[in-house]
Amino acid sequence: MAVRSAAAPPTPWSKTLAEPQIDPTAFVHSFSNIIGDVRIGAEVLVAPGTSIRADEGSPFYIGAGSNVQDGVIIHGLEQGRVTGDDGQAYSVWIGEDSSITHGVLVHGPAYVGKNCFIGFRSTIFNARVNDGCIVMMHCLIQDVEIPAGRYVASGSVITTQQQADRLPPVSTEDVAFAQHVVGINDALRAGYRCAANIECIAPLKQGMSMGNGSNGYGGRTRLAPQVVAQVQQWLSQGYRIGTEHADERRFKTSSWRSCSPIAATHLPEVIQALEACLQEHEGEYVRLLGIDPKAKRRVGEQVIQRPGDRLTAAPSHAFTASASSASPASATPGSPKTQVTNSSLAPDLTQQVRQWLGQGYRIGAEVADPRRFKTSSWVSASLPASRNEYEVVAAIEALLSESKGDYVRLIAIDPTAKKRVSEQIIQRPQGSPTPTTTRTTTFAASATGSGANPAVGTMGQQVRQWLIQGYRIGAEVADPRRFKTSSWLSVSLPSSSHEGEITAAIENLLRESPGDYVRLIAIDPKSKRRVSEQIIQRPQGATPPTPAPASSPTVNPTATAPASGLDGAVVAKVRQLLAQGYRVGAEHADTRRFKTGSWLGCALPASQREGEVLSALASVLRDYQGEYVRLLGIDPKAKRRVLEHIIQKP
Repeated sequence: MAVRSAAAPPTPWSKTLAEPQIDPTAFVHSFSNIIGDVRIGAEVLVAPGTSIRADEGSPFYIGAGSNVQDGVIIHGLEQGRVTGDDGQAYSVWIGEDSSITHGVLVHGPAYVGKNCFIGFRSTIFNARVNDGCIVMMHCLIQDVEIPAGRYVASGSVITTQQQADRLPPVSTEDVAFAQHVVGINDALRAGYRCAANIECIAPLKQGMSMGNGSNGYGGRTRLAPQVVAQVQQWLSQGYRIGTEHADERRFKTSSWRSCSPIAATHLPEVIQALEACLQEHEGEYVRLLGIDPKAKRRVGEQVIQRPGDRLTAAPSHAFTASASSASPASATPGSPKTQVTNSSLAPDLTQQVRQWLGQGYRIGAEVADPRRFKTSSWVSASLPASRNEYEVVAAIEALLSESKGDYVRLIAIDPTAKKRVSEQIIQRPQGSPTPTTTRTTTFAASATGSGANPAVGTMGQQVRQWLIQGYRIGAEVADPRRFKTSSWLSVSLPSSSHEGEITAAIENLLRESPGDYVRLIAIDPKSKRRVSEQIIQRPQGATPPTPAPASSPTVNPTATAPASGLDGAVVAKVRQLLAQGYRVGAEHADTRRFKTGSWLGCALPASQREGEVLSALASVLRDYQGEYVRLLGIDPKAKRRVLEHIIQKP
């Protein structure tokens, strides 16, 4: 079973493209996501539906013999670190023989020691849980260190060190329970690995003759070895075998017809029925089906004949239960899927289609001529509602051939949530079909020339980051008079999640507004509120101001300033507020308003991410040079201010 893992994406804080390191004896289910520098030890079980993302904070470590169960989320802040048992710095450390049970959130910086049990839907954040601790269900552990061997009852909220120190010790029964859970999951790990190996699982099924041939079938057959191996695996798992056929016209519309049912469950009889089906429908497409008789659903599809072929097999493309197209002797967990051959599509695009299908998404497509593209008026195109990679790739090739003068984009659709999860333009009118995973756009000269904000050159990256986070992009403009009174005017941008369309619209806006201030807005569509603002253009001659030195607050004076250029003391104050769970705000006032105490609010993102807050705060200082600016700390629960501190004076 292939493991879904990926390198960490390139970001301002990490450009190493670190990849997961998974011990060969571990079992990581293909329905889990492992991203970045994640180090998984021996005999670890990672169950379906987990998300382990070392794309911000990293690295992560999961010790030998531990289990990470369904629905667990492990993530980390960029700057927080804990010290692992090896003396190195980690964003998240999970020791040996620990159980991270269903629905747990472990958010770094976090340390979980050896032989620990973290119960259902509990949260560990900015905390250290030492060896042998038992944390029961629905607990919150934050900003504390739990001493070794302590018991945390269900529903507990441990946010002060005094609470942590008063926790009772674990009992003998608790220790036995934790060890029992580890043992159960170790047996599951071994079972999953066996289930993915034909040679391991076949002896458990009765009435199955594996034969002595090189393809696992002792008789003579004209079927390709990988087809026989696929049939053999499905039968060993208790599935039924079916077939469907389609001529070229029906194949294009994915209108398959069922062949005669195959009621046999013994390999020789099934092979004989398959050969008869192929011979009967020679000159047509024929695909093999794996069918779960209990759930009454398909578990895999594989095209085994195309027009012009004679009993030749296509690559294997199956759902959750399908195997690699290798022979049984070489089929091992995690072996790569067979590539689609004889395709004119670029390998990156074929890989993208394979990845989406592997994640259970449906593939759709849309086209637009240049006029419709400018207005984002895409027209849906017909692709087969299939999970077979070969069929989808063939349909995409046909669509590109028919739409040479148009834009074409692929869409990944989540059939359960009935929503789009990704879009990618794969063809533009000028030039041959070229898959473009990400489109990096630098804005027009009017935006980057003299008097423009130096940050504009990196706005393509900022737009991409906001879109990845699920935000919508908006824009506002203001002439110098309106800018002074903070009276911005909204500008229409396409309500799209595609980076290319957004950046094209922003370029047009910058060209049309050379004498105005322009700012971009990130909008959370769920809460319908702004989360970030950034000025990307100022009028000609308006040089980017440099924030005045802030007055010295009574916090860590040795803190180093980040790339935002803020004073180290201000950075330390912001970090302290965020660590205490407060929101950060800002206000500004000219000299006249300052004398009367009439401050005006500044828009800062309602975020707990230090990088976003510091970036927005630096923008405020640049925008209001020559005015007073003060930093606010706000308690979101009590809805009151806990800090007011002037960080800039005229």
